[in-house]
Order: sequence, then C-alpha cells, then structure tokens
Amino acid sequence: MSDNDTRDTRSSGVSRRRFVQAAGISGVTAGLAGCADLIGGGGGSGPGRTVTWGFDPVAVQNNGDAIKQALHDNGLSEDISIEFVPRDQDTGAARANYNRLLNAGETDPDMFLMDNGWANIFVQRGQLQNLSETLPEDMLTDVNDNYFSAFTDTIRDPSSGNLFGVPVFPDFPTMQYRKDLVEEAGYNPDSNNWATEPMTWEEWSNIAEDVNDNADTDYGFTTQWDIYEGTACCTFNEVMSSWGGAYFGGPDNLFGPIGDRPITVDQPETISALNMMRKFVHDEDAESQFSSYGGGFTPTNILGWIEEASRAPFAEGNSVFHRNWPYSLALTGRNPDNTDDPALGQDLGAMPMPYAVPESEAAQPGTGGTTAALGGWHMTVNPNIQNQEDVIAVMRAAMQPDFQLELLSIQGWLPPRPELFNSSDAQNVDVVGRYMDTLKVAGDNTMARPVTAVWSNQSSNIAQQANRAVGQETSSADAMATLQSALEDTESQ
Repeated sequence: MSDNDTRDTRSSGVSRRRFVQAAGISGVTAGLAGCADLIGGGGGSGPGRTVTWGFDPVAVQNNGDAIKQALHDNGLSEDISIEFVPRDQDTGAARANYNRLLNAGETDPDMFLMDNGWANIFVQRGQLQNLSETLPEDMLTDVNDNYFSAFTDTIRDPSSGNLFGVPVFPDFPTMQYRKDLVEEAGYNPDSNNWATEPMTWEEWSNIAEDVNDNADTDYGFTTQWDIYEGTACCTFNEVMSSWGGAYFGGPDNLFGPIGDRPITVDQPETISALNMMRKFVHDEDAESQFSSYGGGFTPTNILGWIEEASRAPFAEGNSVFHRNWPYSLALTGRNPDNTDDPALGQDLGAMPMPYAVPESEAAQPGTGGTTAALGGWHMTVNPNIQNQEDVIAVMRAAMQPDFQLELLSIQGWLPPRPELFNSSDAQNVDVVGRYMDTLKVAGDNTMARPVTAVWSNQSSNIAQQANRAVGQETSSADAMATLQSALEDTESQ
C-alpha cells in the first residue's frame, strides 16, 4: 500500500491487534518499530541455519512462536530456524525502511512481508529477487494455478509478468448488515442468497432506506470517505468500478506504464458513481438519474470517517449497513455476552458489495459487477541473500494449504487460495468462519489500486476530489474534471 495505507497506517495497527484479541489471544504489542529488534523466541539459539523474515509486529508479538511451529509442522526442517524481524506498524514507515535497506545492499533480513499496495514499486525498481528465475517449477505452477490471480498480479512485473513475491494473505471488504433488522422488515437474506449473490445498488439502496425508516437506527449505511488513502484505493475505487469506471481505463493499466495509459476519471460512469453517493448522503438527484434509488440514509460524517470511526455506530447498533474489511466481521460478529466491546453476534450478516452495471455493460474493460478493493501482504526475497535454498524451504512451507489454514485460525489472515474458503477448517474458524462464502465472492471480484511510483501523489488528489464531490463542495463532473487534469500532470512528470 502507499505511505498512508488504509489499515496499517490509519486503522489496521489497531484493527488487526483487536482482531487477535477477539480471537482470544492475549498480549498487545507496543512500540515495535524498524528492523532492529529480533523477538519471537527460538530464533538463532538452536543449531543449524537461520532465515530472517521482516514480519508483522503484532503477529510476531502475539503468535510468533505458533507461526514458526506451523512452518515446521508443514515441512520446514528443524535445522532451519526462523527469526522474525518486526517491521514498523506504519506501513509507510516499513516501506521506507525496506527501501533504505535494499538500496544499501543489506543482506538482512532475507525475506520481507510486503504490502500489496506498494510492493510493486519495489518490483518496478528492480529491488527484489525475481522468483520466476529462482523458485522451483512446482512452486511457480502452484501460485499460477491455485492462488487468487488478481492478488498475485500485484506482485508481478507489469512488463514481463515475472513473479517477485508469493501471496501470504489477501484482504477484501464486504457489505455488512443487521440481519435481525432486515428480517424484521420482511426481507429474507437466507432464502434470497444475500451471502453469495450480489444485488444492485438500486435494490440495496431501497432496502437500506426502508429498514432504516422502520428501525430504531440513526443511519442506513456507514462507510469511509475521508480525505485519506482508503477513499482512493478502496471505497471510491469500489463504487466507481461497480459502475464500469476506472482511473486508467481498466486493470490492464493498473501498474503503468506511467504517461502511456488512458486517464478515464472524467467519464460518465465515474460521475454517475459519485452522484449515486450524493443520493445516498443528501438525497440529491439533480438529473433524475436516481429517482428509483433510496437516498438520504447515509450521514455526512462519512466525509471524515475512516475504518474504526465508521464501524463504531454499526457495532453499537445504530446503522443497518456497513462497509468494512474482515477484521470488522471478527470484532462485530463476536457474542456480545463475551466482550465488553459493542458486538452484534449472530445478528451480523455479510454480502458482496452491490453493483450498478454488470461486466457485460461496463464502459471500461475489466470493470462492472460486484467489486471489492484489494488489500493484503506478500512474502518477497532480498536479492542480496547467501542462503537461497533455506529461504526457498521457508517459502515452500508457507505455501502449504495447512499452514495457510493455521494462519487463518491463529492470526485471522485469510488464505490466498480460493478453494480453502470452502473448506470445513476455514468455515469452522470462530466468528469469521461464518462469512467465508461471502469473502470468497469478494476475493473473486477484486480491484487493486493502480500502484506506480506516482501513486502517492495521485491518491491524495483522488481522495480530495471524491470527498469534495460527495460533500457537495462542487459538482461531481467538475470534481472529476479537476482530477483528470491533476492525474494528467502526475503522469507527465
């Protein structure tokens, strides 16, 4: 992700930590930064060789020993020890530190856990080991054939298609809702397959307005639309894509080439996506495009909300619908009798994100239909290492399906293989296992952010103009005209 990532910078440092607590794991990390301290037990004290791995600090603090044991349980030789090197909790700081280490030619750590939102910048700069040249053929085939392809694409070279990392866990959102309230209003989510069959924004908006009007809730919908990375990478990206719109003409142009790709934010489909959000917030329909849609059920607060701020009223029972990531399912779906935090228990439902146009009618290629923003992390390899065989052995163990299911169980990290979402092991995980069918649909319909060396500047412009449009500071068309010009400037630098 970019320097101010959706979850690790603005919320995931909190959210993933609370996810772990929600799973019944004690101990919260604090003040872990950089790559100086090696923690997690059993590192280099035993005999044999050691592989160092830059890793998530919360996971290391709470579950480092369990993750190491799971690697050994899945084929890693006892002669090879793992030392986790906790990265900075701020994803932007982690990116800067890894960039410094690699530019300096450092040989440690051997491996990195890299955010899919910025890992491709390291690929494009030639800073990572080309795994298409070093991994055994069976491992490459496994990734190519059995992993979420859109997620894997975020760690491929956009020109050659070579692989520079292996997915560890993806992250994608769902539309969460008060199942008890929609049933009281006469809707039947189970019979109508809400969990796996996406509905249109038109149908969804009428349900949101109807249930909110008849329930004791403050809002029909809460989401994130602040001027921050999360709006550019995710909430606006999802809504725009579901209308058939795109920043740069579709997924084929996500990773460049900079200056040689179409800029398409001023197109009618993107303007319609913003006008729909204005309908939801202000019940505005200046051009009568949304006369059949529900509206006025979303608070203006979303213009200043990120993940946790938008989740709070939903978890407290004051919103019918809520868009968020899997951590929200884990926290909000807990039994309220077993936690002091607000939770909905079995009353929490989840569905794929709604859509405006099907893929067959989308203006931009590769868009339309239900669309989920794409988060998650990859394992990558330092090109300066001297212990290639041991690193490959660690990666092979981490690619085992049983290891990935163990990560889901102990850390809450979704598996990178679609077929594992259907497994009984995944669906029996406490709380989040109830929603694996919905998460599988989301994982099959993701849209990555267009990460290049200029994305950081572009994302700030995108978030600002999307926020201004929905906040009625300017028309959606004028906001996108301004954004079109700003993106053209960044592409030409």
